[in-house]
Amino acid sequence: MTTAPPRVDDALLARLRADLVASGFTVAGVTALLGPMASAALERDQALPAQRVTARATDPRAALVRLFTLGDPVDATEVEAALPGLGVAGAVELGLVAPEGDAVVARCDLRPYAADGTDWWVASDLGELATGRPLRPDHVLGVGGASTTLASWTPRPTVGRALDLGTGCGVQALHLGAHAGEVVVTDLSERALGYARFNAALNGVGWDVRAGSMLDPVAGERFDLVVSNPPFVITPRGGAVPLFEYRDGGASGDDVVRDLVGRVGAHLEPGGIAQLLGNWEVPRGASWTDRVAAWLEGTGLDAWVVQREVQDPAAYAETWARDGGHHPGTADFNAMYSAWLDDFAARDVEAIGFGVVTLQRPATDRPPFLDLVDVPGPVEQPMGPAVLAGLRARTWLAEHDDDALLDVAWRCADDVTEERFGVPGEPDPRAIVLRQGGGLRRGLPLSTVTAALVSVCDGELTARAAAAAIAGLLDLDDAAVRAEVVALLRDAVKDGLLVRE
Repeated sequence: MTTAPPRVDDALLARLRADLVASGFTVAGVTALLGPMASAALERDQALPAQRVTARATDPRAALVRLFTLGDPVDATEVEAALPGLGVAGAVELGLVAPEGDAVVARCDLRPYAADGTDWWVASDLGELATGRPLRPDHVLGVGGASTTLASWTPRPTVGRALDLGTGCGVQALHLGAHAGEVVVTDLSERALGYARFNAALNGVGWDVRAGSMLDPVAGERFDLVVSNPPFVITPRGGAVPLFEYRDGGASGDDVVRDLVGRVGAHLEPGGIAQLLGNWEVPRGASWTDRVAAWLEGTGLDAWVVQREVQDPAAYAETWARDGGHHPGTADFNAMYSAWLDDFAARDVEAIGFGVVTLQRPATDRPPFLDLVDVPGPVEQPMGPAVLAGLRARTWLAEHDDDALLDVAWRCADDVTEERFGVPGEPDPRAIVLRQGGGLRRGLPLSTVTAALVSVCDGELTARAAAAAIAGLLDLDDAAVRAEVVALLRDAVKDGLLVRE
C-alpha cells in the first residue's frame, strides 16, 4: 500500500535538520562511513556491501542508512540515538517511519545530497532496493541519473525568476535556489508536490508550488530560466507497460518533448534560457538532426542540442522495463518488451536518441542559431559553466559578421593543447588536432593554414592580420585564407577553444 508523503511541520523539521547535521548524515559523512566499495555498489543499486558495513557499525549514520536507504527494520533504541532531538515519536508524527514491534521501518527514502558546495537532504518514495518490489505507477523518484545529468548541464547565471517544470521531489529546485530570486515548481502529480513541499521545508527554502500539467500552471508568465527533466520516456499506450508518473507523459512517441520545445519559448524572457532533457525517435532512413530541427522550426529560439546516447528499440525497451523494477525472463518483463518493440515498429523507428536541449530566446532582433551535435564521450563535470559560456559565445557569433570576427585578437583557451600525429621518420605530421581539455572536450582537425593561425592566437594579433601574414608566407590567395580562417574561428569560438581577451 502506498503511504502518504511525509508531513510538513516546521518545528519537527527543525529538530530533524539539527539531528541530521549533528550525526554527519551528509554525502561526505555517509561516503566516509561506507567506504568507496560499498558506496559505489549502492550507486549500482547493490545493497549487500553497505549492509555488511552498517551491520557492524555503531555510528548513528549506520542506523540512518539501514533505515532510510536500505529499507531494513532498525531497533527503535538505535533510531532514538541517531535522532535524539526529533525522537522516534517525532519521526512517526512526520510520517518518516512506522513502528514494527521493537523496531521501526521507513515509510520513505531520505538521503543526503550535495552539489555546488551545499549539503541538502532529499525525501522520496522507497525504491526497489528497499522494498524488493516493482515500483508503483505513482512512485516519486529521488535523486537519479537523469536529475543529476540535468543539474550538471544547467547554466547558472543569477536570475530573477526560475521555473522547475515537472519538479518531482524538487531536486532541480534545490539547485535553482542558489542563483534565482524566485523559484516556481510545477508537477501534475500531487504526490510529487507533497514531497517537494517537504523537501523545501526540510532544507529551509521557499518555493512557489503549483499543480498542473506541463506549462499550464504558468500560463501567461515568463521566466529567466526554465529547467525540466520532463516525462520523456517513450512508452507504448496499449496497457502492457505501466505508466509511471515520474517518467511517462501520456503522449504517443516523443510528442511530450516535441510539444515542450515548441511551447516553452512563450514563457522565456528575452535572453531567457530553457534547459531540458529529452528522447527523440529516429525513423528508418532519417537523421536525428532532421527530426529535432523540425521541432524548432518557427519557434524563433536559439537551440543547441547535444545528443549523448543512441539506442536501438530493443536496448531502449530493456532499459526502461528494468527501470520499473521488473526483471528479464519474467512474464511481465517479456510482455512489456514485446509492447515496446511493437510500438516502435508501428512508427518504423530505427533508433532512439537521448540528449540535452539548450534553448534561448534571443534578446535582439536577429535570426536564431541552430547547433545540433553528437557528443557521446566524456565531458566536463559539471557542464553548466561551459554551457553558459557556449551560449554566450554562440550569441556573440550570431550577432557579428565575418569582418567583426576577423578584427578580434583571439587567444587559445588555457585548457587547449595541440596534438600532432606522424609516421616515424617523416619530417611533417600527418594530422594536427586542436584539443580541448574541458567543456565538450572537442578535437578540431587543423590544416596548414589553421594550424598557422592557432600558433599566433595569443591575444595580440587580430585574425585579419594573421590571415594576411599566413597568405603571404604560404603564397596563397588572401580571400581563400580568410575564408578558411573564418570557418575555423566560428567552429572553435562557439565551444571555447578560442576566446576573446
